[in-house]
Amino acid sequence: MMQVLIIRHAPAEDRDKFGKTDELRPLSRKGKKKMRANVAGLQLIVPEIERIADSPLVRAQQTAGLLASTYNNAIRETIAALAPDGSVSGVLAYLQKHADTTSPIALVGHEPNLGELATWLLSGQIGNWMPLKKGGVCLLEFPNKIEAGQAELCWMLTPKQLRQLA
Repeated sequence: MMQVLIIRHAPAEDRDKFGKTDELRPLSRKGKKKMRANVAGLQLIVPEIERIADSPLVRAQQTAGLLASTYNNAIRETIAALAPDGSVSGVLAYLQKHADTTSPIALVGHEPNLGELATWLLSGQIGNWMPLKKGGVCLLEFPNKIEAGQAELCWMLTPKQLRQLA
């Protein structure tokens, strides 16, 4: 059985005010503070994470860094499939490559990609009926095969719910 946490990056600097390419846009100070609290809540219900995979964009990498500072034994890596122009099949291939994990794998990325990924893993259909708020998390579980349409939703929490846990 494999468990997968799907985590949207925390709030970032304002796109219009940033002035540089969107790939370099960092988390805001408030976004970092909120994500630290989100991670504290997450740790109460997910005590261990084996791997943290993130998008190559700065805001996702910073979010993954906040996660890694709490889950400091996790193996961390960047995968292009989690970028805004990435592919759900690329993420699935990554998961299949790590099918032998014993603790959850965290995937840190962007909307609408993550909602589409969760929808596809749960239903096998392309769509986005599970959008995540910035800093939000859902836990999927693959009881048998790691294939599209084979995941089961364990839970989905908003950032506010995570902070209330902490």
